[in-house]
Formats: sequence, C-alpha cells, structure tokens
Amino acid sequence: METPACKENYPLWIVFVSNLVPLILYGIGVYLFLQLSIWWVVAYLLFILLLEFRLVSGHCTDCYYYGKTCAFGRGRLSARLFPKGSPERFTAMEITWKDILPDFLVFIVPVLAGTWLIVREFSWTTLILVIALLMLGFAGNALVRGLLACRYCRQRETGCPAERLFRKQEKV
Repeated sequence: METPACKENYPLWIVFVSNLVPLILYGIGVYLFLQLSIWWVVAYLLFILLLEFRLVSGHCTDCYYYGKTCAFGRGRLSARLFPKGSPERFTAMEITWKDILPDFLVFIVPVLAGTWLIVREFSWTTLILVIALLMLGFAGNALVRGLLACRYCRQRETGCPAERLFRKQEKV
C-alpha cells in the first residue's frame, strides 16, 4: 500500500476535527466533575492546562511543525509563545508508556468520577457520558491520529518518538 503524501501544513478542517475529540473529552470531564464539586473542575482544568503547556513548550518547539500548521494547530501556537528548539532533540527523544500516562488520565480520571457518580446514584446520562469518554479516549484518539494526524505527518518521516513507541507495541 502506498504511503500518503505528507502535509507541509495541515488543512484547517483536519485541525478542527483533531481538536474536536479532546475538546469533547474535556467538556464531558468538566460536566462529570461539576457533579462532585467546582474544586474538582478547577483541578481538572489546571491539569489540562499543565499538560498542554508541557506539550507546547517542551515538545512542539522541537517538532518539524514548529511555526507551521500541524494536525492540532499547536506548531503555530508554540511559535508564538516559545523560541524554536532543536529538531534533533525531538527525533532523539524516547517516550515510554509512563510518559504518556498523564494524557490517558485526562479521560480515565473523569471515567472514575463518573463511575463513582453511577454507584452513588444511577443516571443514564452519566452512564452514557462514561461510555462516550471511553470510546473517544481510546477509539476516537486512535482514529484521529491514525487517519488524520500521524498518517500525513512529516515529523514521522524524520523520527517521531510516539510513532516508535506504538510501532514497537505492534511488533510485540
């Protein structure tokens, strides 16, 4: 099968769709945490901001798409906020499952909160939202990355630590 051509700059529709999945995840998480306490919402939003800051300041600055439109639009955002890093550092970086655990926690912790809410007082709405979180968190993210983001990524050609991690898992 022929490898699709890489994008120098991703079209805006891909940026929109790629960001829709995490935004829906965040929205559902906020809704579920709001059932517990506003402080859970504040903690959750601070955690998301911390993760985004870590990504944009520590990874996007070294990426090929720094200053360009990547599948998530963060290359342009990073260039507005931080100086350019080293593409060689990005390529040489090693990522483990421990490194991406916080990204999974963005939807796993709200799933746990939703499960607690269901145990406390059953609600079809909460059950549907927990199922949606699981589907979007696993399948939604996989589809966005597999069909829209990673598939056309030029950084993948030069060396992507996440791609190496997932490729290693496929071989196991």
